[in-house]
Amino acid sequence: MKRSRKLLRWLLISLAGVLALLVVFVFVALSPYRITSSAMEPTLNCAKGPTSPGCLGGSGDRVLACRICLDFGRNPSRGDIVVFNTPGEAALKCGEGGTFVKRVIGLPGDTVHEDDHGFIYIESPGAKQFVKLKEPYISAQDRLADSAHFARTWKVPQSEYFVIGDNRSASCDSRVWGAMPRTNMIGPVAFRYWPLSRVGSP
Repeated sequence: MKRSRKLLRWLLISLAGVLALLVVFVFVALSPYRITSSAMEPTLNCAKGPTSPGCLGGSGDRVLACRICLDFGRNPSRGDIVVFNTPGEAALKCGEGGTFVKRVIGLPGDTVHEDDHGFIYIESPGAKQFVKLKEPYISAQDRLADSAHFARTWKVPQSEYFVIGDNRSASCDSRVWGAMPRTNMIGPVAFRYWPLSRVGSP
C-alpha cells in the first residue's frame, strides 16, 4: 500500500511538472491576439455590430501567434497569416498602429502585380515571367470590390515582406504603405482558440 501511494505521489508530481513546463512554453512561445478589424474576413472574423461594418462573427476570433517560430531560422512563407508590429508608415496611412494581422503574399526580392480583375501575380527573383497566385480564400465578388489597386506593381525589398488582408477592399496593407521589415514580424498565426465553434488552424 505504501508503495502504491509513493508511486501515485510520484506520478502526480511528474504530471504537475509537465503541466508547469507546458504553461511556461505556451507563455514564452505563443502570444494571444484578438481580431478587431474586418481586414481578414472571412478567414478570421471580427465581432459584427453597428460600428464594425464587414465583421461576420458573433465575437472576434482569438488566435495564437508563434513568437519563437521565427527565432529558429524559419522564414515566413507565402500564404502564412502573420501578426506584426505596425510600421510607422502603416500607422500614418491607416490611421492606427499597434499590431496588424495579414497574409504574406510577396517574399523578399519578389515583384507583386495586381491585374485589373483583382488577381495577384508574382515574379520571383531570377524568374522570367509572372505566375498567377492561387487564392481560393477570396471570392470573385471580393476581388472586384478592390478596384483601387488594379494594374499596380510593387517591388519587395530584401529582408521585407508584402502583406495583404484577405478582405481586400477593407484592408489597409502593403499596397498602401509598402513592404514590412522582417524585424516587425511577431510570428505566424498557429491556432485559433476562440470561439469554440471555429477552433483550429485558420
